[in-house]
Amino acid sequence: MSRQTTSVGSSCLDLWREKNDRLVRQAKNSGLTLRRQQLAQDALEGLRGLLHSLQGLPAAVPVLPLELTVTCNFIILRASLAQGFTEDQAQDIQRSLERVLETQEQQGPRLEQGLRELWDSVLRASCLLPELLSALHRLVGLQAALWLSADRLGDLALLLETLNGSQSGASKDLLLLLKTWSPPAEELDAPLTLQDAQGLKDVLLTAFAYRQGLQELITGNPDKALSSLHEAASGLCPRPVLVQVYTALGSCHRKMGNPQRALLYLVAALKEGSAWGPPLLEASRLYQQLGDTTAELESLELLVEALNVPCSSKAPQFLIEVELLLPPPDLASPLHCGTQSQTKHILASRCLQTGRAGDAAEHYLDLLALLLDSSEPRFSPPPSPPGPCMPEVFLEAAVALIQAGRAQDALTLCEELLSRTSSLLPKMSRLWEDARKGTKELPYCPLWVSATHLLQGQAWVQLGAQKVAISEFSRCLELLFRATPEEKEQGAAFNCEQGCKSDAALQQLRAAALISRGLEWVASGQDTKALQDFLLSVQMCPGNRDTYFHLLQTLKRLDRRDEATALWWRLEAQTKGSHEDALWSLPLYLESYLSWIRPSDRDAFLEEFRTSLPKSCDL
Repeated sequence: MSRQTTSVGSSCLDLWREKNDRLVRQAKNSGLTLRRQQLAQDALEGLRGLLHSLQGLPAAVPVLPLELTVTCNFIILRASLAQGFTEDQAQDIQRSLERVLETQEQQGPRLEQGLRELWDSVLRASCLLPELLSALHRLVGLQAALWLSADRLGDLALLLETLNGSQSGASKDLLLLLKTWSPPAEELDAPLTLQDAQGLKDVLLTAFAYRQGLQELITGNPDKALSSLHEAASGLCPRPVLVQVYTALGSCHRKMGNPQRALLYLVAALKEGSAWGPPLLEASRLYQQLGDTTAELESLELLVEALNVPCSSKAPQFLIEVELLLPPPDLASPLHCGTQSQTKHILASRCLQTGRAGDAAEHYLDLLALLLDSSEPRFSPPPSPPGPCMPEVFLEAAVALIQAGRAQDALTLCEELLSRTSSLLPKMSRLWEDARKGTKELPYCPLWVSATHLLQGQAWVQLGAQKVAISEFSRCLELLFRATPEEKEQGAAFNCEQGCKSDAALQQLRAAALISRGLEWVASGQDTKALQDFLLSVQMCPGNRDTYFHLLQTLKRLDRRDEATALWWRLEAQTKGSHEDALWSLPLYLESYLSWIRPSDRDAFLEEFRTSLPKSCDL
């Protein structure tokens, strides 16, 4: 070993160290400009060449501290520039561990071992190599970062247990193991490093605490998430991450029923930086939960504006930073804001649901313009999440326009939707079959086309064109009665949940169209025709109480007292029993439409009818 050191020569070692220090300074002085980025890239290539020179010689203990330092600097700079870890970095770490074992004449069979086994061997040998201790702890930090980003938490826990001298396996609490890890202080005359072991530990502690807290929050354990998130907030937490941590803490307190504390954290998040999306979205949820619709909608409007502002870039530090170790955005995360168009849809739909039809109409028109400008919409089943597909956005927009008294604009929108689906109409029989089976593409298309005619009919009602409205309702029913959901074919291809949702929407659409046409017959004094539609609607959708109400009113007008009384008793039995069939969640456009044809005086009429019954019948 001494002959190896002599061959290297102290002069070469000094030159290599000077080159390492120069390249580290060059990387640290780089920034956002293209010239500085190029300097950082040049520093990376310089470190690559220096590492190649050092590893071209037999491993020697006097040289290894510098070699391991260069390896760490190379991995840190490469991961920072690439904004992620690759298999190459794992190989760099493995090669360094093998070099350490070479100096102990243990290299032979261990070349076939995995990284974790190599680490066990190196850490056992490290007590004989105190001069390598600082460099090995830096390498441990990088290995921990790589395994954390790859979600190999079991391997990481075992590594830290070995490093901390705990072989019992008693502690599997990774957060506690990270806290227990105590890297040695860096020597003053050591080669320069981009990031020391203590800095890596602080980053790892914050990143893991945040990841753990967020996962607990996503899985529905906000009380368990609190301690981890508080740990993350108290550590080395950069401002963009602190915004997310405070937002997650706000979400925890909202779900635990502490709205005031939730609001305090969200305000703190908004004060921490320009990443306003997550706290504004969470604020809208909080205000919705509190019933403050005005504040909820204001938060969503601010969120739409915030997502339209490009994120400002900060000068890279060329370090392993907390952001580098965080998982990719999860759609289930309360911090996931989605795109500007998705947020615009949330705003529009909430305006529609809260009765602000005028605002909803404008937001929907803005949304459609945004979506149609970005790309040609695809007609596909609604994703879950993040929201409805293009045809359903059209339908919701038409509903908002009708509710806002803009029937002509709604007709124009419906014509646009029909023009986009006209090529599918010859294939309707096949599409209905696919809708029932839930197997092929476009299973919702028949419902969209039928619903479009339904909304056109309602728009014509608003414009006073009764005959045209009845024609549209009839066209809707003609399309709807081509579907026979009761005759589902058996087979592995049938998707039960999708089929049930499609059937529920189909039944409610039929009821809506029959009631709507029946109401127009009533308005034109044709109660007999109305009676037929209301009778059919009760058969088609027995769980919809509105169908019974309209039928009962018509029977009473026609002075068919016995039938009306029998129907009233059925309605009473339904009220005392299951009240109303459980339904799958309906599309928003259909829920809104059903609310229009729900009579506001239903309860008063039923009470009046009850009191008019003969005493012998009124039990």
